[in-house]
Amino acid sequence: MKTTGLIFILALFLINGCSKDSLNSNNSNNNTSTEWLIPRQQVLDGGPGKDGIPALQNPVFISANEATYLSDNDLILGFVDGEDARAYPHSILDWHEIVNDDINNETVAVIYCPLTGTGIGWDRVVNGEKTTFGVSGLLYNSNIIPYDRETDSNWSQLLLQSVNGTHSGATANTYNLVETTWGTWKQLYPSTKVVSTQTGHSRNYGNYPYGNYKSSNSLIFPVANDDDRLHKKERVLALFVDKDVKAYRFDSFENTFSLVNDEFGGKSLVVAGSQQLNLMVAFNREIDNTILQFEAVQNELPVVLLDNEGTRWDVFGRAVSGPREGQQLESIPQMMGYWFSFAAFYPDVMIY
Repeated sequence: MKTTGLIFILALFLINGCSKDSLNSNNSNNNTSTEWLIPRQQVLDGGPGKDGIPALQNPVFISANEATYLSDNDLILGFVDGEDARAYPHSILDWHEIVNDDINNETVAVIYCPLTGTGIGWDRVVNGEKTTFGVSGLLYNSNIIPYDRETDSNWSQLLLQSVNGTHSGATANTYNLVETTWGTWKQLYPSTKVVSTQTGHSRNYGNYPYGNYKSSNSLIFPVANDDDRLHKKERVLALFVDKDVKAYRFDSFENTFSLVNDEFGGKSLVVAGSQQLNLMVAFNREIDNTILQFEAVQNELPVVLLDNEGTRWDVFGRAVSGPREGQQLESIPQMMGYWFSFAAFYPDVMIY
């Protein structure tokens, strides 16, 4: 499908998919009164307007058995706090992009951009003030620009910082989410909760709103840097260390869990991945001034790593048994996403 076809599908989505309250939103509320840290001429109006794509606030959750709207191959973003595991399906996020959730003592904004395929969690406490994030309706390099409702500051998801407004220059405190299939997530956490389709909004959650965009090599919106080393929509895991980014491909891993040991940004890293499970996660191997040596663990999900001291670690880098039980590996800021999105923001992005 040509780019014009994708724009037509997007137009249908905007016309038919938005509720009355969304259509009445006022895009003029976008904070443009202060200078931007990104080129203002490259900040584009995505179409729906401010809050035209409605973020969710503390949505209803259901059990895995009740989530009949999901198939095992559907992608989700997963988060765990203690024993509380929650899944945020792409099929919900495609229509809402942001979920503001309160999980025990954590205030998380799950921020997902369907145009770049990137998802990550942000702490909603900014400068000591609790806020919620909404969809500004603006895009930079085809990527979502959330805004915080406390100050109306605009943020860049892929730059991990505020780019306009009161918080301009502030860095987002991140929660790494695990992106995988619904089938794998249920193996990891059988007692997981999952966002219900009863969101209070009328949306066709069984219908992907962007046609063949996931597989097409075409984009709807322009980007500053076009890098053809990989297919634009190949899903990669990007690691962020300071201003440097490195991408890891599923092709580097086997069907069963396998490991990559790497040095990046002055850190000793281990990346665990499985093609069959559609899962990649990365951690710093150094803890308490000791660089651990790991081997992959099979068939013990959510445990995926065993270190040379005898400690077993799960997909969130938590030590679940062994000498270091209760400790946490440093989790490098990371997110899954389409290759083109990381290359657009970080022209010097490396590929493992």
